[in-house]
Amino acid sequence: MDVPIGGRCDPAFAPVREVFEENFRTQGEVGAAVCVVIENRVVVDLWGGWMDAERTRPWGPDTIVNTYSTTKGIVATLFHRIAERGLVDLDAPVAQYWPEFATGGKERLPVRYLLSHQAGLAAISKPLPPGSVVQWETMVAALAEQEPWWEPGTAHGYHALTFGFLVGEVLRRVTGKSVGRLWREEIAGPLELDFFIGFGPELDERTATLLPAPPPVPGQPDIRTVWQQQPDSLAARAFNNPPPGAGVHVNSRAWRAAEIPAGNGHGSARAVARLYGALAAGGAADGVRVLAPETVERARQEQASGTDQVLPLLKTRFALGYWLAHPEMPVWPTPNCFGHPGMGGSCGFADPDAKLGFGYVMNQMKMGIAVGGTGQRLIEAVYRCLGR
Repeated sequence: MDVPIGGRCDPAFAPVREVFEENFRTQGEVGAAVCVVIENRVVVDLWGGWMDAERTRPWGPDTIVNTYSTTKGIVATLFHRIAERGLVDLDAPVAQYWPEFATGGKERLPVRYLLSHQAGLAAISKPLPPGSVVQWETMVAALAEQEPWWEPGTAHGYHALTFGFLVGEVLRRVTGKSVGRLWREEIAGPLELDFFIGFGPELDERTATLLPAPPPVPGQPDIRTVWQQQPDSLAARAFNNPPPGAGVHVNSRAWRAAEIPAGNGHGSARAVARLYGALAAGGAADGVRVLAPETVERARQEQASGTDQVLPLLKTRFALGYWLAHPEMPVWPTPNCFGHPGMGGSCGFADPDAKLGFGYVMNQMKMGIAVGGTGQRLIEAVYRCLGR
């Protein structure tokens, strides 16, 4: 069966299209899109393949898909916009905005630790009812009660699920609005970005079905194997509490309707690239100011680096809500790039040196937490075209 491919590509980036097409022929890609923006000009905007496992619905220019933790970089950008406005101080105690948070030794825990994965709140201790992930009040109440797993600021560990509820609740307390609504009003609407954090059934027809990753080959490092072998580990708790509930899974209406700001953003590669392109070009695109240049600079500064308390197989490096390249785990092409990958392969990042924004989304998940496989092949092709 021929794979439908659509979009456009600047001739200087023709090798990116070649790799994109090859991903379908040889790398197991089912449906995907990639977009590259340089100095706020789109040089690659491609989509192709199928929205479903049966290969009956072609991927189109308006297809959206769950991006898992690629959502975190989106939410971090929103948070910095609200902080820039003076509604929240990164160095103030979280409890200043969220009084119920002042328990279990968290009375003076600063807001910046929520963004940099240094808060020690990567998991919830008490077992939560299945399906609680779509219940905002349940999640934030549990986090307000939770004692840190390590002394805040002394270590860092990936807050895979809790990141979004922690920063999202601070946003809700200071604005009176949910993350999804704030995102639409503050950034997605003005920039016309096809990216959503919680949406209704009206968008289901253009939402691709996310397909699970195949099992790892024998001997391949796999974080999910660690969870299974060590169910009481911090990693297992971080990813598996709360457990899925009846009717709550990544392709369910309940999941799509909820606001899970660490992992259920649904969008297009074009939206992700356009946002990061604006950040890479000084914080604005087409007359719309997302962040001031000095805010972008502050947001991308390293806060934590080294051994990750939650992801024992990885060395991680974090800015204020963005994932940075670590020497032992490059993730992005240069140390100055900042963005966020999503479990299974999606990603978005900004390269301020090249004034470049990159976005990649797909529905066939691959193994791993960070960028790899088909997405990495596309990133490498882009940088070959740039002569880097």
